[in-house]
Amino acid sequence: PTSRTDRLLAALILTLLSCWQVVGEYGMAHFSDKGKSKGKDYCIFFNSQWARLPQDLNKASRLQIYDLTTSVLCSASEVPEGGFPNRIPMVMRGNCTFYEKVRLAQINGAKGLLIVSKDRLTPPAGNKTQYEEIDIPVALLSYSDMLDISKVRGRLVAMYAPNEPVLDYNMVIIFLMAVGTVAIGGYWAGSRDSKKRYMKHKRDDGAEKQDEETVDVTPIMICVFVVMCCSMLVLLYFFYDHLAIWVIAIFCVASSVGLYSCLWPFVRRLPFCKCRIPENNLPYLHKRPQIRMLLLSALCIGVSITWMVFRNEDQWAWVLQDALGIAFCLYMLKTVRLPTFKACTLLLTVLFVYDVFFVFITPLFTKSGESIMVEVAAGPSDSSTHEKLPMVLKVPRLNFSPLALCDRPFSLLGFGDILVPGLLVAYCHRFDILTQSSRIYFVACTIAYGIGLLITFVALALMQMGQPALLYLVPCTLLTSLTVALWRRELPQFWTGSGFVRGPQPNWSHKPQKPPIRVKTRPSTSLRKRPRLRKMKTKTNLTERTSSMAFSISLHVLFVVVFFLHCVSVNGHFKYGCFFALGAKGKAEEICVF
Repeated sequence: PTSRTDRLLAALILTLLSCWQVVGEYGMAHFSDKGKSKGKDYCIFFNSQWARLPQDLNKASRLQIYDLTTSVLCSASEVPEGGFPNRIPMVMRGNCTFYEKVRLAQINGAKGLLIVSKDRLTPPAGNKTQYEEIDIPVALLSYSDMLDISKVRGRLVAMYAPNEPVLDYNMVIIFLMAVGTVAIGGYWAGSRDSKKRYMKHKRDDGAEKQDEETVDVTPIMICVFVVMCCSMLVLLYFFYDHLAIWVIAIFCVASSVGLYSCLWPFVRRLPFCKCRIPENNLPYLHKRPQIRMLLLSALCIGVSITWMVFRNEDQWAWVLQDALGIAFCLYMLKTVRLPTFKACTLLLTVLFVYDVFFVFITPLFTKSGESIMVEVAAGPSDSSTHEKLPMVLKVPRLNFSPLALCDRPFSLLGFGDILVPGLLVAYCHRFDILTQSSRIYFVACTIAYGIGLLITFVALALMQMGQPALLYLVPCTLLTSLTVALWRRELPQFWTGSGFVRGPQPNWSHKPQKPPIRVKTRPSTSLRKRPRLRKMKTKTNLTERTSSMAFSISLHVLFVVVFFLHCVSVNGHFKYGCFFALGAKGKAEEICVF
């Protein structure tokens, strides 16, 4: 048995190593005029197994570029008379293998080869025997860069590969935003949910009580939701340009609602603008909301519209996107509730498998070799709109490096990497409150989330490629919560969440409860008023049902998009989501689907 295990382990290691036979690296091609030291850098993608590039520009050889972009260099007839002595030819990609191109170039005296690609840059691959035959560097250059280079003839080119910092300082900012959002959202969700179950809150504005019902999650609901996520992902893969703008519009609506929900508890404490609007029959305004509520609504909508208009301004628009994204995540964490740890385990496990499949398995079925999730998250290379889906926290890179031309100027973390573990953190806090456990589940799960995120960063630095964050976050948070439950001998209660249904109701105010006050009413008067009140409520409920249905449909689409796009790493990809449903009373109610 031991030898068999060793053989299986060896086979697994060989399989993993075989995945790294073609490793692409980013480098720089420095073009300059003759007699001038200053020039311009362009991004290239090369394979160091053909030949390595120097790390310093001063150590790189400056050679004459030979523009042969009218040819693909696949046969000897395409080689110009005299060959390429001490030059670097620049040819088009296609019609033959990289090996055939670079072999022709090397035979005819070239000191390197630049291949212009109209598609996404991929590593110029070969096999071990071919690598041993070639000793000149070969790299891919984008077609747009070639057009810029071709404007000036007779340039010198030097190819080099500068070192890049393993981690950027913006990782610290992303870490603080993610952990802070999970901690605050989980704490807020637990406190709000528990207090709402055991006491009635009085609102300063006298607004009607909002009953936010939840539906227990079943395995069928989770499976249906995953099928919806897969369908949405595939639709975006094939119809990205048509659907991306709708996702952006729905994000603006949902993020403004989330921002309002986060700011209202602070605004309501302000001592001014408590006056109400005059009586009216207008939709949404017939309850005479306070002036400050309307001003806050206008502010939140204005912030969302400002981001939508200036979303492509890389210098500052990311600040608005992060603020709206954090507000949206906090709103989701306090709204969506998982009833049991069993539901948490099922949800996180299914999304774990879903994430790994769409990141690591789908590249085997796509023509470009990219995973469907990466393709959708980064935006297809042939997209006509060049829009980016906004369900990410983004922070610009703080370390200066010439390779910033090649890599994305931002580090990204998808909302799903916050929401999915955050739902478990919120459940842990609710269980802490009901069992009076000094928030040990909440603290342990939050720390585990932070550790899982750090492991994701380390894996990103070691592998230098995008990582599916749930691959590390799910085991860290689930196993930590399970360990705490076993240590405290509360696993049956923690698994079933029985305390949320039965058990004593704590007195949150720590004040003696007063007996209910009985108010005498005159039956005849109440009976006379009842038909009129019922008629007024019917008209009001009809308006509320119509508006709630429209709002429910919009949020349904967005929440599916949010969760199915998972953040492949801090370098950028997205995740999964939940949705609202129209309640029996015509109100937009949270439904625990995942």
